[in-house]
Amino acid sequence: MTAGDGPQLQSIRLGDWDIAGFVERRFALDGGTMFGVVPRMMWQKLIPPDDENRVPLQANLFVVKTGTAVVLLDTGLGDALSKFDIRLYDPRGPSRINESLAALGVHPTEVTHVIFTHLHTDHSNGAFAGDPDAPRLRFPNADFFVQRDEWEDATHPDERTSAVYIQHRLRALEESGQLHLLDGDIDIIPGVRVVKTGGHTRGHQGVRVTRGDDRFFYYADIIPSRFHLKGAYVAAVDMFPMDTMKAKKKLLADALDPRTIIGFDHDTTIMFGRLVQKEKWLDVEPVPGTNATTA
Repeated sequence: MTAGDGPQLQSIRLGDWDIAGFVERRFALDGGTMFGVVPRMMWQKLIPPDDENRVPLQANLFVVKTGTAVVLLDTGLGDALSKFDIRLYDPRGPSRINESLAALGVHPTEVTHVIFTHLHTDHSNGAFAGDPDAPRLRFPNADFFVQRDEWEDATHPDERTSAVYIQHRLRALEESGQLHLLDGDIDIIPGVRVVKTGGHTRGHQGVRVTRGDDRFFYYADIIPSRFHLKGAYVAAVDMFPMDTMKAKKKLLADALDPRTIIGFDHDTTIMFGRLVQKEKWLDVEPVPGTNATTA
């Protein structure tokens, strides 16, 4: 995927539905954070770090357009960032959330459902707009969905998680009256189902979109990039890494099907990919026709 001045958009068809992906924002995180126990001498061959050991990432967001619903999967970093957020995520370029949705023909008031895989800042903060200390909802007509366990942990953070769960913004979401807390696997609308995975956080969930025989899986930080297919490649910030590995193994076994497409939330090259079996390992190939830049 090449960088440009305008929105970076891709799209696929799932039966008679459209699924669009776009780069909400580019940012960077410590390479050790992204790869956990994997030694730098191994992961730096995949993503070379900068002088501060940071690797480039993207917040890739996905929009499911069914004809009657507009479902947004995660909301990225957004533009309501505090100075602390900026230090933590090192954003590289502006948020493209509003202009990307506009390029897809979607106004924020037309988003009907927002599904949070989890509530870390890089996945939820785009739901808010305006002053980061006095945020308002960017999608005023949407219903918001998150696992109850995730909400409980996000609103009662500990020393390890307080930096990525911003309380006053979460309160704005709670006070909206549009928040729905989920308990396990459930259909949000027919054809769009959330699956609780745990792992990255206790309440992390994936999204499975099915239309006819075609499927799109978005499991967010269970497999944030094509480099995280291997079991041991688990982020250091995962609260329950063994659960991540278990969820990943199950997902990959199910997704090794030519009718299934995976969306990657942080990959800088492949947004939509299909698994392929090599002689001794799994690989990902970009889905034909999706890696185009729209200016």
